[in-house]
Amino acid sequence: MNNLSVKVHLHKLMFLTLASIVSMTIPSNCQTLQDIGSSIQSAPPVTIYTAKEIITMNPAKPKAEAVAVVNGRILAVGTHEELGKLIGDQPTRLDKTFNDKVIIPGFIAQHDHPVLAALTMASEVLSIEDWSLPGVTKTAVKDKNDFMKRLAEAEKLMEDPDEPLVTWGYHPSFYGPLTKADLDKISLTRPVLAWLRSCHEIVLNTKALNNCAIDESLIKTWEETPKKQSNLAEGRFWEQGMFAVAPKIANILATPEKLETGLKIMRDYMHSKGITFGNEPGGILVKQLQDAVNTVMSGNDMPFSWSFIADGKTLCDKYKDDAQVLEEAGKLETWYYGKTSLAKNQIKLFSDGAIYSQLMQVRDPYLDHHHGEWMTDKDVFERAFRIFWDAGYQIHIHVNGDAGLDRVLNTLEINLRRNPRFDHRTVIVHFAVSQKDQVDRLAKLGCIVSGNPYYTAALADNYSKNGLGPERADNMVRMGDVERAGVSFSYHSDMPMAPADPLYLMWCGVNRLTASGRVAAPDQIVSREGALKAVTIEAAYSLKMEDQIGSIEPGKLANFTILSENPVTCEPLKIKDIKVWGTVVEGKKQPVGNKYLKSELGYSATYGSDSFSFAAFNHIQRIVTGHDHDH
Repeated sequence: MNNLSVKVHLHKLMFLTLASIVSMTIPSNCQTLQDIGSSIQSAPPVTIYTAKEIITMNPAKPKAEAVAVVNGRILAVGTHEELGKLIGDQPTRLDKTFNDKVIIPGFIAQHDHPVLAALTMASEVLSIEDWSLPGVTKTAVKDKNDFMKRLAEAEKLMEDPDEPLVTWGYHPSFYGPLTKADLDKISLTRPVLAWLRSCHEIVLNTKALNNCAIDESLIKTWEETPKKQSNLAEGRFWEQGMFAVAPKIANILATPEKLETGLKIMRDYMHSKGITFGNEPGGILVKQLQDAVNTVMSGNDMPFSWSFIADGKTLCDKYKDDAQVLEEAGKLETWYYGKTSLAKNQIKLFSDGAIYSQLMQVRDPYLDHHHGEWMTDKDVFERAFRIFWDAGYQIHIHVNGDAGLDRVLNTLEINLRRNPRFDHRTVIVHFAVSQKDQVDRLAKLGCIVSGNPYYTAALADNYSKNGLGPERADNMVRMGDVERAGVSFSYHSDMPMAPADPLYLMWCGVNRLTASGRVAAPDQIVSREGALKAVTIEAAYSLKMEDQIGSIEPGKLANFTILSENPVTCEPLKIKDIKVWGTVVEGKKQPVGNKYLKSELGYSATYGSDSFSFAAFNHIQRIVTGHDHDH
C-alpha cells in the first residue's frame, strides 16, 4: 500500500468511526448542524492518552503525540491540535498516566500453548534458562549437581509426604542423562517425576513407578515402538513410550487443580510481559478441557484475549470423509465465548519433529547419525493440506528441519499450480533449520514465516557440538535472509519452549547472542524495526487480524503496551531489560500486578478426574508429537 492510499484509508476510517458515533445519536428527522453538534456533545466520552512517545507501526504516521479512544476502539491518532479539531465538542477526558512512558501497539503472542504452559509452569521449574514467574524467579540450572541439589531442597519443603514432586525443564544434552537412580536419591517414599525440557520424555523414580503400577507386565501389552522407546530399568519413557504410559501418570501431571493454578500463572506472566492478544495453533479438541480453560481465560477479568486454531491433522485422522473434516472444524466455533475465540478458516498442520529433541528432518545427516522423525506421514499431510487449501483456509505448518521444509514447499507449490489462490498467507511455523535457497523459494510461493528466535540464544552453542554442527546451529531461524527477501515474518515463543516475552524475543532477534556471549551468524540479525513489527503488526498479519490489532490506527481495537523506553532507539542489548508498566486492552488500563477475580474450575463434580487428566495429557501429546493417543 503506497503513502497516498494509506492516507486515503486513514481518513476513510476516521470518517466511518465518527459517522458511526453520530448515527447512534442523531434521530432520523434531525437535519440541522445545530442538532448534529448537540448530538456529538451527548456521544460517548473520548479518552485522550498522551505519552513521552507513541509508536504507531503505521507507516503513514509512525509517531504521534496523542491517541483518542472511545468505546474500546481508536478514534484518532496525531498531534493535540489534530485531535482537537477532529473531536470538536464531543466530551473528552485527558489521561496523562503515560506521560513518562512509551505507548506501542499491544504485543501479540502469535503462537503459545496455554495448557502445556500451565502444567509445566505449575511444576518445580528447573530448566536451561531463567523463568521470571509471578512472585518468583527460577534461575537457570548450572549443571546436574545443581539440579539435584535444588530438587532435593524443593522436596524438603513439601508438607504432604504422599504428594508427588513434579519437575520440568531438565535437558540431557546440557546436563547429561537422568535416570530413576538419580530421582531415587531425592526420595524413596515420595513419587518423583521429571518431565524433561522437550516435553517428549519423562523419568520416574521407583516410588512413582510402583504407585502407578508401571512394570514389565504393563509394557508387554504395548506395541513394538512404545516398547523400544521405554527403559524401565532407568525409569525413562520417551516419544511413543511416554504416551503409552500417559494413562498411568496423567492424574499426577494434569489434574484440574494443577491446570487452574498453572493457567493463572500463565495469565499473570504473559500480562507482565505486555501481551494483549494471544493464539494457540493446534487448539484443544476435547470440549471438557476447553470448558475448563474457558473458566479462567474467557472471563471479563482476563487481561488479554486469546484465539485457538484447530488441529487439522487430528481432524483428518478421525474423519475419512473430506466434507466431514471441514464440518467438524466449523463446529468448534461454539466452544468459545468472552475473551476466547476460534480463529475461523485457519488450521494447523505438522511436518517434522521437534527442535529440543533434535527430531527435525534434515537434508544432511546429524553429527551422530541419528535420524529425524515425520510428525505426519506424507500421504496424510498431502490430503490434509489439499482439504483445507481447497476450502480457502489459511494453513499454519509446524516445521523445523530443512528436509521438513522441502516437503512443505513442494506440497504448497503443487496446490498453487493445481488451484491458484491469492493472499493465502501459508505460515511456516518455528523455522529452525533452513537453507538460503528455501528462503528464496518461500518468497516466490507467497509464504510468511513465524519463527522462534530463542532457538539461537538457547541452543546454538550446544547444538554446534551436538547434532547439527556449527553452520546449521548458528544459522537457526535465519530471519536476516527472510527480512532481506521482503517476506513478512513474526516472532513467537511457543511457550513453554521459550519464555512468552516479546521484548526478549526482540532481543534475541536483533542481537543473536548465544549462552556463551558470542554472536551466532551476524548476517541473520534483523533490524529493530523488523523485530518490533514481528511482535505487533506482522504477528497480526500472520493471523489475518491486521484490520483489528497490531498498530495504532483509527478504527482498530485500543490495545497498547506501555513501556519505560523505546525498543527501537534504546541500546540493542538493553531491549530485554525495558520495564513493562502494563497494557491498555480495548480501552481499559491494565497495570502489571492487577489482582484478578478468582476463577474456579470445579470439574471434579462434572467429569471424572482420570478422564479430565487424560484429556489434558492427550492434548499435550498432540502438540508435541502430532499424534493422538486416545484411540
